[in-house]
Amino acid sequence: MLNPILSFFRKKIYVALTLLLLVLIIGVLGYKLISGYTWVDSIYMTVITITTVGFGEVQPLDETSKLFTVFLILTSVIIVGYALSIITEYILSRNNLEDLKRKKMQKKIDSLQNHTIICGYGRNGKQAAKKLMSYKKPFVIIEKDKEIIEKFESEMIPMVHGNANEDDILMLAGLDRASTLISALPSDADNLFVVLSARQLNKNACIISRASQETSYQKLKLAGANNVILPDIIGGDHMASLVVVPDLIEFIDNLAVGGNEDVNIEEIDVDRLYNTSSKVQTIKDLDLRNKTGCTVIGYKNCDGEYVVNPEAEIKLVPNSKVIVLGRPEQIQKMNSIYELD
Repeated sequence: MLNPILSFFRKKIYVALTLLLLVLIIGVLGYKLISGYTWVDSIYMTVITITTVGFGEVQPLDETSKLFTVFLILTSVIIVGYALSIITEYILSRNNLEDLKRKKMQKKIDSLQNHTIICGYGRNGKQAAKKLMSYKKPFVIIEKDKEIIEKFESEMIPMVHGNANEDDILMLAGLDRASTLISALPSDADNLFVVLSARQLNKNACIISRASQETSYQKLKLAGANNVILPDIIGGDHMASLVVVPDLIEFIDNLAVGGNEDVNIEEIDVDRLYNTSSKVQTIKDLDLRNKTGCTVIGYKNCDGEYVVNPEAEIKLVPNSKVIVLGRPEQIQKMNSIYELD
């Protein structure tokens, strides 16, 4: 939506241009009818009079033509001056508004903590942003295409215009305070450079990178990426699975992490459980099935090892996570009981 101030100035510019056109028409008709000039000579005389370039007349003017020329000069000077002032004011106002908008956006980004930075707002970047929005996770987009920035800035998505390969741009996005960086650029070489730079600027951030070629996987890992995603391979594997086990894949596709889908998967930090209940020692102690209707389907211990369908007697230790399955209302009830929102 166009800014009201800029819209106001644009209307004034249209008025100024209309007045200039009107003066041009009056001048041409005046020289044609009063001085008896040809159409070409009339246009020539009108233009040199309005612009005050000082060229000579096509032929000597009589008294009536001279009076008309005086009138045309005075009128055109006022209108041209008005038009120039409006155009100049419009340009300055546009620049000032863009500066204010950029400063406001940067202030918003500077207030973020433990957020996610998404490098590239292409297909993969948009999907990542959509998922983060559904889960109400703060994030910042880095995009070098100015047109994309202007297209989506109305959605109030925090965006930084620039190349994610540059350290200054990463720092403007708050990399030093970010918990995660997603490099979703189309080029593996660019993603590799971003991962290298990001790892040097933030040793503790979780870095997730996109890769097009399998040969880039190990390079990105060595550069410091915690996870490397190959969309083409995942897509091919998914399509093949729909042939082999279609019903199972359809069921899995209906699961969602957060959002408002029919079935949600949620992970709980055990440390947060201990903050709300000192009695929690095992999965059985959670009693999630009776309290909320959610089911524990996985457990990740402090060493990062996953246990699928864990036993009820498994002890919950610090820095571990419990993965639960349930409908949105069940997940919401669980979050409310354990104050996880």
